[in-house]
Amino acid sequence: MKEHKIGDIIPFGAYQWRVLDKKENAVLLITECIIDQRPYHSVYKDTTWADCTLRHYLNHEFYATFSEDEQARILPTLNHTPDNPWYGSPGGQDTTDSIFLLSIEDVVCKYFGDSSEKLYNPGKNQRYWFERKDVNNINRVARLEKEPGYIWWWWLRTPGRVPIKTVYIHGDGNIGIQGNNILIGNLSDGWCTGGVRPALWLKII
Repeated sequence: MKEHKIGDIIPFGAYQWRVLDKKENAVLLITECIIDQRPYHSVYKDTTWADCTLRHYLNHEFYATFSEDEQARILPTLNHTPDNPWYGSPGGQDTTDSIFLLSIEDVVCKYFGDSSEKLYNPGKNQRYWFERKDVNNINRVARLEKEPGYIWWWWLRTPGRVPIKTVYIHGDGNIGIQGNNILIGNLSDGWCTGGVRPALWLKII
C-alpha cells in the first residue's frame, strides 16, 4: 500500500489529483486544476445536486473515461448536501456518488483551511460574499488545466440563495455563497459555464 499524505499531488486516470483526506485504505481526491467548464444544469429551473445534469455527467460520461481497473478503485460515497447556511435553500436528497463536487462545508471548514467562523457567523454587511480578506481564499484559487496560467471560478454542490443558483468559488478564492446561475450566464454562448473540479474517494492499493 502506498503512503499518501494530505496535500500530495498524485496521478490517477488522465489527471493530477490533490489528496484532501485519508482513511485507513482510501484517500479523498480533488483534481488539482479545473478540468472542464460546464453549466450546473441543462434547464433553467429549481434543482439540487441530486437532480442536476452535472452530477449525471460526472457519474456516467466522466466516470466512463476511467479504465475498468481504475473504476474498481473508485469507492461509492454517500453524500449529504446541507441546506445553504445563510439562505436556507434546500440541499436536496442524499446521494450515492462515484464522482462528486465538494460542498461549502468541505471547502470552508475542512480541506482548504478553517473559515467556519465566517460561515456560521456572517457580519451584518455580509450578504453575498465571504470577506475578500479571508486568509484561506488563496487556498481555494484554481486554474484551468487547458490554460495553466488562467484562473477561473468553480462549482460546489451547495445551493445558492435560491434553487436556480449554486454556490461557487470565485477566481480570487472567495466564496460566492449567493450562488451563480445554474444555466443562464452572461458569456457569449449564453451559458453559465463554471469550472469543474471532480472529487472522489480512491481505494489505495
